[in-house]
Amino acid sequence: MDDHSSASPSPSIAHRALRRRPVVLTGLLGVASLAGCGSLSSKPRPASTDDPGTMSPTAAPEDFSTESAPAASASATPNPLDGWTLEQKVGQLLMVGADTSGPQMVSIDAVATHHVGNVFIARQTRSGADSVRGVITALTDLVGSETTHDTPLLVATDQEGGQVQVLGGSGFSDIPSASEQAIMSTDDLTASARTWGQELADVGVTMNLAPVADLVDIPDPSSNAPIGRWGREYGRSATTSLDRATAFARGMEAAGVIPTYKHFPGLGRVTANTDTADGVTDSITTRSGDPAVSVFAEAITGGARVIMVSSAIYSAIDSSAPATFSSVVVTDMLRGDLGFTGVVITDDVSAAVQVDAWTPAERAVQAVKAGCDIVLASADATMAADMAEALIAEAQADPAFAQRVDESATRVISLKAGS
Repeated sequence: MDDHSSASPSPSIAHRALRRRPVVLTGLLGVASLAGCGSLSSKPRPASTDDPGTMSPTAAPEDFSTESAPAASASATPNPLDGWTLEQKVGQLLMVGADTSGPQMVSIDAVATHHVGNVFIARQTRSGADSVRGVITALTDLVGSETTHDTPLLVATDQEGGQVQVLGGSGFSDIPSASEQAIMSTDDLTASARTWGQELADVGVTMNLAPVADLVDIPDPSSNAPIGRWGREYGRSATTSLDRATAFARGMEAAGVIPTYKHFPGLGRVTANTDTADGVTDSITTRSGDPAVSVFAEAITGGARVIMVSSAIYSAIDSSAPATFSSVVVTDMLRGDLGFTGVVITDDVSAAVQVDAWTPAERAVQAVKAGCDIVLASADATMAADMAEALIAEAQADPAFAQRVDESATRVISLKAGS
């Protein structure tokens, strides 16, 4: 399901979300649009992001490495990663949890020491807007030339509604569940979502890990542990799911908050929850011609900029690994078949039982190798150090992986710049 904290939508288990604020980043002038709405790059992606043959530093158009790039001519597009250290680039690929009760030393250390460029505001609270704003400000004040190369943090939370709403109290609406939102007209839902998004923007949230685009089309929706049981779905048809998820996303965008469609290629047909069980497998969803996949495909056509990948195993697509570690799902299917050129974020891989068999280091490396851009460690920020160190070590040892880091870092900073 979602980032472990929202996986089991109880008051103690939060989801993640972020907002976008238009901002001009130092050194980003002229960056090619890699994640922007309606202006996504049409550049073909390599068939496999962990294949050294397709990632050779000499294949240059996709190579953003400052080490191997030739000297730029006066008319060349500036390299968006000029002057960045490897540690800072790796930091853009991580998002860590920060408690609503106040940023703990582990989340502060993640940004200040490990250059982590993105945070998730976790743990349900009714403390209200002023309290949440203080927590976020304490983290965003850490941004600087030595930490994140003066690049703003993506500040995410999980504000779906219903059982999955992290932020509450004065300044925040009580948001109905997705199944209740689905009763609203699309215009009314967009208008309401804009209000909910503005409440997030007002406290400094820049990204919302919503809407849920999962199609729950099984006979008994309540048997679908992560989504249907909690009323998190917008409908039982692909048309309704897409229509309402898009309406919600449009409202968030109008408020300047980046919406995140989740959980590709769909969590609506599993019975167990990836946060609390291992071996969670979808044996129904297929790579092509599947209505569950079509919801995401149409969202991408409509300009989706961020997609979260599920941690379930899809045996009819790639039975060898959870989707978030699968290059077949992320690179071949999402990027290749569907043509997605935006930012791909994992579901939480810090505390989800589904990924217990992998060490934190392996989780980060495998997700990036598969083609993910942001590794979400929302439920347990203590894993950020091991993840950062593993990504750095892998990039130092493997030029192909170093190029993957550059590619993802560029997508993330481009998303932050609004391009």
